[in-house]
Parts: sequence; structure tokens; C-alpha cells
Amino acid sequence: RGGPAAEGRLHPAGPAPAVSPVPALSPVQRLARARGLRDLSGDGGVRKEELRPGTGQAVPPAASVAVKYSGYLEHWDEPFCTNCYSKSPGLMKLGKDITLGGLEIGLLTMKKGEVARFVFTPDYAYGRQGCPPLIPPNATVVFEVEVLDFLDSDESDTFFELTAEQQDTFPLQKVLKVADTEREFGNYLYRKRHFEGAKDRYKRAFSILGRSPSSEAEQCQINASKLLVLLNLSLTYLKLERPAQALAYGEKALEIDQRNAKALFRCGQACLCMTEYEKARDFLVRAQHIQPFNHDINNELKKLA
Repeated sequence: RGGPAAEGRLHPAGPAPAVSPVPALSPVQRLARARGLRDLSGDGGVRKEELRPGTGQAVPPAASVAVKYSGYLEHWDEPFCTNCYSKSPGLMKLGKDITLGGLEIGLLTMKKGEVARFVFTPDYAYGRQGCPPLIPPNATVVFEVEVLDFLDSDESDTFFELTAEQQDTFPLQKVLKVADTEREFGNYLYRKRHFEGAKDRYKRAFSILGRSPSSEAEQCQINASKLLVLLNLSLTYLKLERPAQALAYGEKALEIDQRNAKALFRCGQACLCMTEYEKARDFLVRAQHIQPFNHDINNELKKLA
């Protein structure tokens, strides 16, 4: 039992069947297997290796993200696409500006400040056709990605796609949230010194804050939101060297809060730029009375003198 006769019954006489050779693994496949990349798609089509952890919540669906990225083909050392030479990459909306399937899936697992490496099979990258002449057919690609920042813009984008009549039916709290999101967009662009873009975002926020309140409490909420936007508009117009508009928005802020030191300061700066020195002094002295030790206010008064 178990001798040559038994073996003969299992393997009839004749040559042994040919064994199919194991196909050689590509560098990308070796990378995925050797480092145990996390399977995000469930079918091995999108794999991830975290290179540096991020903080906070993960990127939400339909967010607008600022990322640095480089994409590599299997046998290339140089990226076929990258934006790493840009000092301040702009915000891109998932599903609109970012349409690579694997990259969308990958970004939804990332947090602010995180750096990760992804491997995308053709179905999650450029498909069977590729993208001639740069991307060959059936290309598996590697992307290295860093999330610099993101904004959850889904609700805001949806709101501005509605008609004015539809927007008027939205509850105030949702409108205030949309305005706050637009202001955050403006703040992001302002920090990047994209003042025209920031101004447009602030104006978009201000445009939806004109609704009539149903109570004094609602009026206070609207005014608080308006005040922030008006102060940002005044500052942004100063950066754009358009002091007349800066003064106009500063004065609108003072209609809401006549003792707002920032609004007084912005109006004083604007008047100084327009060489309206008496008006500048009036605004700046009023600001100084409210904040007597404010370094910026005192310096502006010295400049005026």
C-alpha cells in the first residue's frame, strides 16, 4: 500500500503534465505584496501604504482638497504627472476636478497632513485604453499623495446650484453653515494670497445673508455672520489696493457694531490710502480708544502723523 502500484493509479503512465510558469511580478505588484499594502477596494485594485499619519477627521465625500501628488508608471523612476513643483496647490473638488477612481477612494481614507502611497490597477486608474501617448494600455500606477488641507464643500456647492426661490426655503441654520463654509474657502485663498478668489468667496457668503429674520435671536446670528464676512472683505480689498471698496465694507461692518475696533482700523487704513487724513485720524483714534494698546492701531497713527 502506498507503493509504486498506488502511485501508478494516481498518475497514469506517460509524461507529467506541463506546469504553467508563474508570471513574473512587476515592481508595483512586488511593492504591494512585500509591504502588505492595505486593500481599500476589496478586490486588490486600490492598495494603500501610510507613510506619515495625519490628524483630525478623514476627507469627507465631495470635499474640496488641496493635495500634492506624483503619479508613477511601473518601470519609470520619474513621475508622469506631479504638482509638487507648485508652492500652493489649489483646491480641487472630488468627483469634479479629481476623477481618477482609485485616487478618490484613497483620498477618502486620508486626513489632513497625511502622506500615503497608493497602487491602482487599470480598472481604478486609466483603464484598458490608457491615456496615449503618456499612459499605456492596462497600466498599473503608483501615486504618492499628501493632503495639505480640505474643506467640506458638499452642502455649500449643492446650495448654490439651487434657484433663489429654492434657497429661500432653506432653514437659517443651514444658510449660516453655507455662509461659514464660503468664508472658510475665502480664508484659505487669502492665506494663499489669492485675493481675487478670496474676495469672490466672501461676496458669495455675503450674498445669502440678506434674508429677513423671524426673531431678534435670528437677527443676532445673521449679524454675527455678516460682520465676519464684511471685515474679511474690507481687509481683502485693502490687499487688492482698492481702498474705496475697503472703506465701504468697513462702514457696513460699523453699521452692525459701531465699536468694532477692527472695522474702525480697516476704515482708517482705507482713508489713509486715499490720503483722506482727517477721516483716517477720526477712525484710528476711535479704534485706539477701544484698544489703547493695540500695536497695529498705534503704528498706523504714527504713520498718519
